[in-house]
Amino acid sequence: MLDELYSLPANARHDFEADGFVHLSEVLDGRTVAEYEPAVTDKVIELNTTHLPMSERTTYQKAFLQVTNLWRHSEAVRELVFSRRLAAIAAGLLGVDGVRLYHDQALYKEAGGGLTPWHADQYYWPLSTDRSITVWIPLQETPLEMGPLAFARGSHRFSFGRDLSISDESETALRAALAEQNFPLVEEPFAVGDVSYHLGWTFHRASPNGTSTPRRVMTIIYIDADITVAEPVNENQRIDREAWFGDTPVGQVPDTELTPILYRR
Repeated sequence: MLDELYSLPANARHDFEADGFVHLSEVLDGRTVAEYEPAVTDKVIELNTTHLPMSERTTYQKAFLQVTNLWRHSEAVRELVFSRRLAAIAAGLLGVDGVRLYHDQALYKEAGGGLTPWHADQYYWPLSTDRSITVWIPLQETPLEMGPLAFARGSHRFSFGRDLSISDESETALRAALAEQNFPLVEEPFAVGDVSYHLGWTFHRASPNGTSTPRRVMTIIYIDADITVAEPVNENQRIDREAWFGDTPVGQVPDTELTPILYRR
């Protein structure tokens, strides 16, 4: 199934450009999710470095266990991350000929895990355009009480807060600013096989996990296959540039071992 192309609903591209995100149903089937969830979970357990009691963690640490580039540690996870099906959806929504991998991230919100503050991902990324997109793949049914990803509809065009890292400060400032500008909050449960895609500048958050079960999520970040590296504007972007783009000069396409093309029309 991971290699079979998915037929985007007729309005998906329009909704994505208007809203900054889209929630798609039945992108994967239950069998596929069940097959890959153990591989992702095993690597999260193996590679996770956060072991503090919840009471001693920062807001960021309470939000989720974060493990990056699992595809380099597991052939099974690589199959999921390199899925032609998921990458083709990303290219279609972005309106580009192809996409390359930026990186993957497992985001596991433990039972009792805290909120994920309002933020926009592209704050961290030294990219020349907004053609970046993340697929959020729940590895179980995700009801509201488990803390599914939530979006501020249309906020990808809102410039306030783009200089804020994910933090208590971003939660406080953006909660007020987004409400003042009347950006609707879209917070929906996810069935098994549902995924969402969001632009790098779309503001999003997640509520705490109020259940006794971890919220297991895999994400894959794609960038336009022809995007170029931008001069970093903060320390986080400098770190990301060194980690993912190596010695790729500013203004050049980051064609590195870590950022292969995953789909091209």
